[in-house]
Amino acid sequence: MTQILTISASEIIHSLKLSSQVPDLVEAIASQKIIAEVAQRSGITVTPEEIQQAGDNLRLAKKLIKAQDTFTWLEKHHLSVHEFEELVHNKILSKKLADYLFAPQVERYFYQHQLDYVTAITYEVIFDDRDLALELFYAVEEGEISFPEVARLYIQEPELRGAYGYQGRRHRKDFRPEIAAAVFAATPPQILKPIATPKGVYLIWVEEISQPQLDELLREKIITELFTGWLKQQIECVEIITQLNSDILQPQKELLKQS
Repeated sequence: MTQILTISASEIIHSLKLSSQVPDLVEAIASQKIIAEVAQRSGITVTPEEIQQAGDNLRLAKKLIKAQDTFTWLEKHHLSVHEFEELVHNKILSKKLADYLFAPQVERYFYQHQLDYVTAITYEVIFDDRDLALELFYAVEEGEISFPEVARLYIQEPELRGAYGYQGRRHRKDFRPEIAAAVFAATPPQILKPIATPKGVYLIWVEEISQPQLDELLREKIITELFTGWLKQQIECVEIITQLNSDILQPQKELLKQS
């Protein structure tokens, strides 16, 4: 027999408080209020057809093929059909406002920050001993040993060792400054002379450096970055008052004044 457990709205709010999630939730609510207000001032609206299309796309993305799949998903997330439409509406409004504010600035921003979007594919091994790293650097340069062999011999972590120290495709900001300078000055494929950092001595193989192209994907990424930064600034400029703690904090403030 299945046991029924009832959880109240107040218990959910209390749990959010205890798990320190309230600040993020408050910021999300404030963000949506700011978006709605600025969109209204800018004359940006969302049509029922746009909501229908975006809703269909969202259901497709979440593999909600049948109507029952959708109802099950809504129940799991405690959403009514109207709230689902509101969710979709807010996503569209946010995207429209971001495009309205920042789409005209994308090309100029891209060319001003082009270096930030250059990427590199690297492999790395970190040593404690600089002399050993230097010895292996020269050995790789002379063809006495390959970088994958170095990684296999000196990386302790099994998963990273199996990938020969592969770090993936990363942007300049993803590297330590002293490492980024050397990586993006390389002519791939190339091994870099050992670089000493507080974390250890890095021996890095630069496999590839890719220059950015302002395609649709990068265009959307830039718009999102600019919009996120703008929204953060807007939130910092407003005073957010919540009613969650008004009846609790006031007596505590009085006690603190008296102590």
